[in-house]
Amino acid sequence: MSDSNLKLENQICFPVYSASRLITKAYKPFLDEMGLTYPQYLVLMVLWENNTLSVNKISEKLMLKTNTLSPLLKRMEKVGLLKRSRSKEDERIVVVQLTKKGQQLKSEAKPIPEKLLHELLSENIELSDVLQLKEMLNEWIKILSSKTQGIK
Repeated sequence: MSDSNLKLENQICFPVYSASRLITKAYKPFLDEMGLTYPQYLVLMVLWENNTLSVNKISEKLMLKTNTLSPLLKRMEKVGLLKRSRSKEDERIVVVQLTKKGQQLKSEAKPIPEKLLHELLSENIELSDVLQLKEMLNEWIKILSSKTQGIK
């Protein structure tokens, strides 16, 4: 195997990693106005779709371990965005529900995806390119999550 395999410029993962970090950074000014971090925004998006979900379901949807998600949810509960409680059917299950304050942020957040998309488009990148990339990344996520399922 050649040493060129170990050059950063030849890695597939590095541009994906860098783009992810830069996209998250591009969200920051919009989310700062709402007093949110990017992970909090992701939790809210999942809850805006479902209003009430178990911690395990949120963890599954966001591909985060519950030990990463729980402190995040605690901080969000502290500022009044959501409420955590034990399931009446099974006390082992923690259920997360949006508060009125959490629901109200949805209207503030509505323009964010379009604003961010506008920042991504250029002379060289059209909407169809972005959508095609999103499809490819979703496919990679499926492939990689099935291959890494037992890995901690």
